[in-house]
Amino acid sequence: MKHGLAVVRALKKSLLPMAGVVALLLAGCASQPHELASNCPTASQKPTAELLFGRGSDGAAGVSEAEFRRFLNREVSPRFPDGLTVVNARGSWTPPAGSDIGGRPKLVMIVLRGGADDQVKLEAIRTAYQAQYHQESVLLPTGPECIALT
Repeated sequence: MKHGLAVVRALKKSLLPMAGVVALLLAGCASQPHELASNCPTASQKPTAELLFGRGSDGAAGVSEAEFRRFLNREVSPRFPDGLTVVNARGSWTPPAGSDIGGRPKLVMIVLRGGADDQVKLEAIRTAYQAQYHQESVLLPTGPECIALT
């Protein structure tokens, strides 16, 4: 029993300082995004948007690659002619009805000009997609990003 207590005391002595080091490291991680943003040159801070388009459709085949490409060419590219990035995503979503929907969504990333009409253009894209392909929603996270092109 004495040996067991000695082991516990030794562990406490070695773990307490290590816990302090871990806490300091984690505190540094928590503040890193703020530091990153403050280190970003003002000229490199740009508004961004990501549109996540579901491609399933109420038991139907869903939106094909060709249909999605046509939608990009017709609805997205004319509104944001400076360019965009399209990524094949993977995920699932549980709508309010409660059934889990899996799929092969497309993620469209856009660096915005910062114009007063950016939100109007994004909403027009979302509305068009929802209407044309019978989608319940199009996810739209936006925010400032540090954009570095080298």
